Amino acid sequence: MSITEFVTQMLQSPMLMVSTVLTLGVVLVNGWTDAPNAIATCVSTRAIEARKAIIMAAIFNFLGVLVMTTVNASVATTIYNMVDFGNDSKAALIALCAAMAAIVIWATVAWYFGIPTSESHALIAGISGAAIAVQGDMSGLRGEEWIKVLYGIVLSTLLGFALGFVSSKLVVAVFRSRNRLKCEQFFSKGQVAGGAAMAFMHGAQDGQKFMAIFLLGAALVDGTSTGSFEGTPPIWLMVLVSLVMGFGTSIGGYRIIKSVGMDMVKLKPYQGFSADFAATLCLLFSSLTGIPVSTTHTKTTAIMGVGAARRISNVNWSIVKDLVLTWVCTFPGCGLLGFGTAKLFLAMFG
Repeated sequence: MSITEFVTQMLQSPMLMVSTVLTLGVVLVNGWTDAPNAIATCVSTRAIEARKAIIMAAIFNFLGVLVMTTVNASVATTIYNMVDFGNDSKAALIALCAAMAAIVIWATVAWYFGIPTSESHALIAGISGAAIAVQGDMSGLRGEEWIKVLYGIVLSTLLGFALGFVSSKLVVAVFRSRNRLKCEQFFSKGQVAGGAAMAFMHGAQDGQKFMAIFLLGAALVDGTSTGSFEGTPPIWLMVLVSLVMGFGTSIGGYRIIKSVGMDMVKLKPYQGFSADFAATLCLLFSSLTGIPVSTTHTKTTAIMGVGAARRISNVNWSIVKDLVLTWVCTFPGCGLLGFGTAKLFLAMFG
């Protein structure tokens, strides 16, 4: 689909235009609440200035969207196929608009309190709640795709923590007898590369999820949302999502960087490097297998694992408790918000 065709569809369908604007709003919110997790560690250890890190994140987010989507668009396909909005194109688009509105509300509240909530889980919960609302029962959910979400929760928490713990232990063992000053310099530079790799994988994961919503909205106009889209998303859509995400990071990223990289664990350069390495591996595996995982979960649990590898008391468990509580609440909370908003929108505009 060319950008001209998409714009023509929007002009012919006001609800698609509203859905597109709201989806861009969700991408913007993702940029200021989720993308900063990628660069939190390298900023917190002063390996790179926050302003430069944000520019770097924007560039590598785009490269992640472009390269990984071209190689493997399976995450986008999973999100696209996750719900069934039915064959009534008008009601389906209204429900999709409601889901996007619910996600913006949920994520903005989390950002206000400085809590790095998972935009991936909010997206999945929001569209699922809206699909149930428009269908009137659980037929709005496709179980085979939802199973991948459950796999993702395990990967982003248990595997993220385990890889963070193990990578930190390995780094300490390998560099134990090396010159301390040279090691500090090496890991400071390594952290910049690690932050770039994390930003790349964030784009690979989250960029695909939001592109799937754009394509789903276009398909709903014609009542043809069943099945997966052919090929890869268009280049213009990759560029649009990356630019909006990068802009979001530039205007609101520091609050999340502080919460994740500074308050939860006091990190040394080698620990930041270990956390980035662990989280990048986990995200790469998930992207190649088409499992939608939370970059927030993956990065923060990797940081917890790194902190625990040195000393359990090194982790600020009160911050961890707040994060876990937010994660636990996201699925039911944003799902119910998506359901309620869809019912409201359908009553008002249906």
